[in-house]
Amino acid sequence: MKPILCKNSSLESVLEEIMHQNVIESVVFSTVESILRNRNRKRFRSEFVRPYAMVPKIPDQVKHLSRLVGVTDVDCINNLRMDRNTFGRLCLLLRQISDLSHGKYVKIEEQVAMFLGVLAHHNKNRIVSFTFLRSGHTVSRYLHAVLNAIIKLHAILFVKPEPVPDDCTDSRWKWFRGCLGALDGSYINVMVPNEDKPRYRTQKGQIATNTLAVCDRKLMFAYILPGWEGSAADSRVLR
Repeated sequence: MKPILCKNSSLESVLEEIMHQNVIESVVFSTVESILRNRNRKRFRSEFVRPYAMVPKIPDQVKHLSRLVGVTDVDCINNLRMDRNTFGRLCLLLRQISDLSHGKYVKIEEQVAMFLGVLAHHNKNRIVSFTFLRSGHTVSRYLHAVLNAIIKLHAILFVKPEPVPDDCTDSRWKWFRGCLGALDGSYINVMVPNEDKPRYRTQKGQIATNTLAVCDRKLMFAYILPGWEGSAADSRVLR
């Protein structure tokens, strides 16, 4: 700090000038200290944090998808709940009718495989991300893309049921003349706000929604009624 020379100034002005210079020096010192701290932090990150690289993961991603849908029907059914032929037909429908397209790094087959894995086994985003070697953002993005594409297929996936004729010879259905199919309820786990959890809690203690589904004789969906709370009984949903 430079010495202050004042001939005819009062003691108060001298003290004010001293305090002013001290404030300036403290501000400059704190600024320089923060700059050095940020520089050291960036240097530490550059030395110890590896940059994200996608190219080394591509062979493992292709290998995992090939194991799911390119080897045997048993593995495909166990993981995706459908055989390879059905999986290929579903991808073709989503591409041609729902305009589902390949991503920059994720093909349609991998998008559908991630989506079916979540539906079949209730896998979390982190589990799918680890299994398919993708980021959580990528998994969430393509799950929503496939879901929107599936909804567009409702006119094709839902069939118009035909009643069992009087001259039916099928040993399973000849006793149900005039029947359209079968119906049942299913619980689907969901995430709801804390204040709504008591209404969605099932008898087994899970937070789920009660969904009513109707199938025809060929196990094709004819009607679905979603949205009921898990605490609602099947008879109430049916009414």
